[in-house]
Amino acid sequence: MPSFAVLELRAALLTWYSQSGRNLPWRQTCDPYAIWVSEIMLQQTQVKTVIPYFDRWMLQFPTIEAIAAADLQSVLKAWEGLGYYARARNLHRAAQDIVQQHDGIFPTELDAVLALPGIGRTTAGGILSAAFNQPLAILDGNVKRVLARLIALDVPIAKALPRLWKLSQDLVDPKHGRDFNQALMDLGATVCTPHNPACLVCPWQSHCQAYNLGTQSQIPMSETRAPVPHKQIGVAVIWNDRGQILIDRRKPEGLLGGLWEFPGGKVEAGETIEACIQREIQEELGITIAVGERLIVVNHTYTHFRVTLNVHHCRYLSGDPQTIACDEIRWVTLAELDQFPFPKANLQIIAALRQGEAQSSRAPLK
Repeated sequence: MPSFAVLELRAALLTWYSQSGRNLPWRQTCDPYAIWVSEIMLQQTQVKTVIPYFDRWMLQFPTIEAIAAADLQSVLKAWEGLGYYARARNLHRAAQDIVQQHDGIFPTELDAVLALPGIGRTTAGGILSAAFNQPLAILDGNVKRVLARLIALDVPIAKALPRLWKLSQDLVDPKHGRDFNQALMDLGATVCTPHNPACLVCPWQSHCQAYNLGTQSQIPMSETRAPVPHKQIGVAVIWNDRGQILIDRRKPEGLLGGLWEFPGGKVEAGETIEACIQREIQEELGITIAVGERLIVVNHTYTHFRVTLNVHHCRYLSGDPQTIACDEIRWVTLAELDQFPFPKANLQIIAALRQGEAQSSRAPLK
């Protein structure tokens, strides 16, 4: 791209940002910790969802030292509902690394930031540009789309990442890295949107090759995706004679690691939900249960698959619960469930249990 065009693009974008940029809480500070937290939360999550989580998080864990010293369970509880929990685990681990290796001070060198758990090139560039005004490239989903349209990219984005990284680095303003990158993200979020982009108010309209070709609706090109797998899961809400419910904590690695859940597992071919629940509980916990009536069916979508949770009330019969497939087991009351971090889908189960309890308390005496 010619140097005069780069200069025009920078100037137009910064002028637009000064007039139309979003007022977001993490833009009111240059604290690298706060900016880091916002960058991690914004991965895979919309701004409107992140804002209340960010505000609560900064009150509960105001510094790197505070998050490093926190118990992982309290960290996961604060993250509860945001999803992609590896982000929270990595944030916790990275804070401990910063305390141990950098005296609690967020590093300013790109290589040192990239060495922290859970921080990739875009996140590192976002933090260092926003906190220290460094002119570093970023390439999140919004930026990919903006740049793909700017050059009328004729292949799917995944096949042109080195080209887009170079373009992002060539464009970033050497003196205004902070505002340029924030502006670029805002442009993608508010103007150059996935559908029906507002090209008439775009500061880059005159230089946008997709707009000039009339192909902005076809760019970025989509890639053929495999069908999303759908898993049927049997889930047990196991009650003992004391009115307590059995919950278990998942192993720390993998999807939903470290979170608590109601036990269960995948329904095998030709297996009924009830049979699945009995088998899974025997295999995972080593206890015998009686499967009762259905409580709720919960549908939930993850990035690469969907699940349907078929949840049944169950009665504990015999055996000592064992941590065969989990890290910890507890018997808790319904009121105590709020103390533990659960995956989002499990929160619907808890709500159904509470609703059932409320209905029972309102039922007339016979």
